Order: sequence, then structure tokens, then C-alpha cells
Amino acid sequence: MINLKKIQDADLEGKKVLLRLDLDTPVEEGEIIDDSRLESSLETLNLLLTKAQKIIIIGHLGRPEGKDEKFSLKPIAEWFSKHFETELKEINVGDFDAFEIGDKIILLENLRFYKEEEDPSTSSGQEFSKKLSSLADIYVNDAFAVSHRPHASIVGIPKFIPSFAGLRLQKEVEELSKILENPDRPLTIIIGGAKIETKLPLVEKMHFFADYVLVGGEIAEHVRELAKVAHDKLENKKSILLVADLTSDNEDISEVSIQNFIQVINNSKTIVWNGPMGEFEKGFDKGTKEIAKAVANSNAYTIVGGGETIEFCKKEGLLDKFSFVSTGGGAMLEFLSGSKLPGLEAISV
Repeated sequence: MINLKKIQDADLEGKKVLLRLDLDTPVEEGEIIDDSRLESSLETLNLLLTKAQKIIIIGHLGRPEGKDEKFSLKPIAEWFSKHFETELKEINVGDFDAFEIGDKIILLENLRFYKEEEDPSTSSGQEFSKKLSSLADIYVNDAFAVSHRPHASIVGIPKFIPSFAGLRLQKEVEELSKILENPDRPLTIIIGGAKIETKLPLVEKMHFFADYVLVGGEIAEHVRELAKVAHDKLENKKSILLVADLTSDNEDISEVSIQNFIQVINNSKTIVWNGPMGEFEKGFDKGTKEIAKAVANSNAYTIVGGGETIEFCKKEGLLDKFSFVSTGGGAMLEFLSGSKLPGLEAISV
């Protein structure tokens, strides 16, 4: 297992702490739809509040192109303000717009408003990392879900100030390492949704690791084409690949595929699921609902991850039935595929 530098070993007393959180939550018309990721940050935040002089939270929301009020972190700042029963003020911290939450917490505005955040290898990106790190004495990464991204707030800051893993990030690595190192088998990986450029390479990697790989959602047709092209290559891998057939409107997986998937789920001892089976936001939710129920009610050790998947399971009242809920989607799959995550490498011994 990767050897992280842990927040428990940091000298936090009276220090200013730069805390990278995963703030990328679904927001519609200024209202947060699912606050699971924010809730997961509270254990680390509460620890810091007992010791640190000041906590400066940094993070992002969505994929804005430059400054765009639609992607402002103000709803996130309001959530923290209500949780800690403090007033919210809009302020500036150096060159950054920010929100002051009570006496000890500051939240910087969306880091992706700055193009330098996503390219720390350039001279301007390095300067951006240095500017962020100058705001604090210590850096803590508690954002597992973006630790597969080589961004300034993930890999740049640790080059300038002492850096540590937060409690939630440690928990993610601990739980996922159990699956990676010694899972109860059969092990089934379920991959759905879109994000084809991210997930497609991971499907093939999972063949080395899982006993079954079940693929649904928009990615299914692309995986089917991949399987045709690389039939011999995939045939020699460890796992059995099942790619769902889609309904005639291509918005969900077919009833036959649902039943085939459920049969595998019922025979599994470990299940990892990321990505919906269809366009559930448009009402095409049968496949996702049936798979969610089957996984949640199975006797297996179950892990669910990814924003959309967690949002759906929470809405259906199933989230507490999973053994572990990962804040990561792509990061979770990357970790389980054996890839080294840049964010974890940056805070390792």
C-alpha cells in the first residue's frame, strides 16, 4: 500500500493550513443537489479546527472556461457557513476572490477560473502553485476524487510547503487497497456512464484484475467496438467481459442485459461500481435502478463511486447499504487499475 504522509503526524498547532477538498458537487440554480462530498470533508475539517490558526479551503466546480459566475463556489461557501452556523463574507485573499466563513475558515473561489490550475508544468503554472502555497504553512490533500489529475492544487503546491494526506483521503486509499491487494472473489467491476476518453482505457486494464467486467451506459457501444478490434487480445485476459445491449432508443440497457448483470452480481463476493446504466436524468432509469438494488442488496463487499452514481443511489435511499462509498469516480478506477495517482505520489514518503 502507498505510504502517505498523514495529517496526524503534522504539527498543526497555530498554523495556516491550505486544505484541498473535492467541492465538485451537483448544483442547479444555486442549490446543491447532493452534498455527499462536502459531508465527507468534515472529519478532516473538524480536526483542523481544533488546532490550526486558519484554514484556507481550495477546490473547483465543473469545467468553466475562465471566470464564469455559473461555476462560482458561493453555494459551497453558503453550505459550510450554514453547517458551522457562521456568517459569510465575500473578501479577497491576495489575488484571489474568496469567502470568509466565520473566524477560522476561508474558501477561495473556483481554482479552474485560472487556466494555470490545469497545467502546473508551465512557468505560469509553477508561479500559480507558488502563489497558492504562499498563503499557508502546511498543505493537506483530502480530495481523493481529483488526485488522478496533475493539477497545480494537487501536485504543484507540495513542491513548496510540507504536505499531508487528510483523513478522508487516507480512508479511500485504505479501503481501495484491500480490493487491489486481496479481494474476495469472484470480483466484479461494473462500469457505466459516459466519459468515454477516461473510462475506455480502464476497461481493458480491469481484465488483468477482475473476474467479471460489466459495461453499460453510453460507453457500452464503444467497448463493444474495442472488443471486436482486440478480440484475441481481450480473450487471453483474466476476466469475463459482458457488454450490455442497449434499448432501441439507446437511452438504457436492455432487460436481458439487466438480468445477465444481476446473475453475475448475485454470484460475486466483491463488487465495485462506477457509472449509471442509462440516461437516468431524462427518466431512463430502469437499468440503473435494477443494478443499484441488486448491488446494494447483495451479500458481497460493495463499493460505489462517482458523482452521478452516488447521487442516484442517495435519491433511491440505497447509499447506506453499500459497504463503502468512494468520493472518487475516475480516480477510483485509476487506482484499482494499478495506475499511480499523481496526487498521492506528491504526498507520499
